[in-house]
Amino acid sequence: MALSPYIARLRAHIGHDVLLLPGVSAVVRDDAGRVLLARRSDNGRWSLPAGLVDPGEQPADAVLREVLEETGVRVEIERVGGVATHPVVYPNGDACEYLNVWFRCRPVGGAPTADGDESLEVGWFAPEALPELDDWSRLRIDTTVAQDAPTWHAAPGEKHPALGQPDAL
Repeated sequence: MALSPYIARLRAHIGHDVLLLPGVSAVVRDDAGRVLLARRSDNGRWSLPAGLVDPGEQPADAVLREVLEETGVRVEIERVGGVATHPVVYPNGDACEYLNVWFRCRPVGGAPTADGDESLEVGWFAPEALPELDDWSRLRIDTTVAQDAPTWHAAPGEKHPALGQPDAL
């Protein structure tokens, strides 16, 4: 995955120190209840479509862009699923804290297609047949099961286990 020029400029100033970055992810569910996942090119793991919000971009626009770029599927937002922060330390030592807004979405066009850059494979998975996923993805999927569920957030002072560092990136 290519590092955005914006992040590269920030890293030139601060090195590996932690960056607080705005991110989005999508839980895309089709009419059969299947979830759209992409296998990431950076670590080979299955994940929800996700990415950074560019400067000047709204989260809703970013999630539509990221899903289409990574999966070839056009989506419509049904609701905000939740909001939370989570830390990441990449293999090169770069530390980030993502403020992630996730959306429950439904497909409205396109066809699942890996972009070959950020995603190696794309597919629809029944909830009972999901591949191994990190706790962040599980939390996002679980909080968007009901179409009319309230927006999820960690309670004040809560250290939710899904919001820590993953086992491996």
